[in-house]
Amino acid sequence: MYQHKWVSGETVQLPVGKAVCIGRNYVAHAKELNNPVPESPLLFIKPASAFCDFAPAITINEQLGRHHYEAELVLLVGKTLDANSKDPLAHIAGIGLGLDLTLRDLQSQLKRQGHPWERAKAFDGSASLTPFLPVTEDELKLPWQFQFWQNDQLKQLGETDNMIFKLPLLLQEICRYFTLQPGDIVMTGTPQGVGELNITDTLALQLGDGERVCSQVQKRS
Repeated sequence: MYQHKWVSGETVQLPVGKAVCIGRNYVAHAKELNNPVPESPLLFIKPASAFCDFAPAITINEQLGRHHYEAELVLLVGKTLDANSKDPLAHIAGIGLGLDLTLRDLQSQLKRQGHPWERAKAFDGSASLTPFLPVTEDELKLPWQFQFWQNDQLKQLGETDNMIFKLPLLLQEICRYFTLQPGDIVMTGTPQGVGELNITDTLALQLGDGERVCSQVQKRS
């Protein structure tokens, strides 16, 4: 069963909640999928059953169709954050990375039909997460960069400075609609470079100057 972890290897003493995810938070990514650039954050939710560890391996169910990776910066909520909360960054306990796995063909079909995306975005194992780095409010205000490699090729480079909607605004907008509780996470959107995962792919995620977290894609039995 998934449990949040710190980069030290210790278990995070918080429950595992929901994931609130941000779509199209980088201009180049919106354009690469021929989507309009949003005027306000595009929000959707993954349940706790979607969470899994990124390392040492992620498993995919090929019967569901093509799985696309979307590497993202992830915030771990440490204190309840609602519409009345001040200083939203002060409620964040940690920062990490994750893959928002997407059944791209199914998502495209659902979008054409005007249907919700949940089947393509919120399936079991669709939020593959690294351990979290503890952070302070001041540290969260600094620029953050992350990278994703597939088979030793750099595929995605994300920077908070390039987000359409910056972290404080994202948290404020989320909390207009959803209270964020301790153990919830926020997946803040993916930069350009998304693509398909294949069985036996080797993957790596790196936050800032930290160590790479490595994984391999395996077939779900």
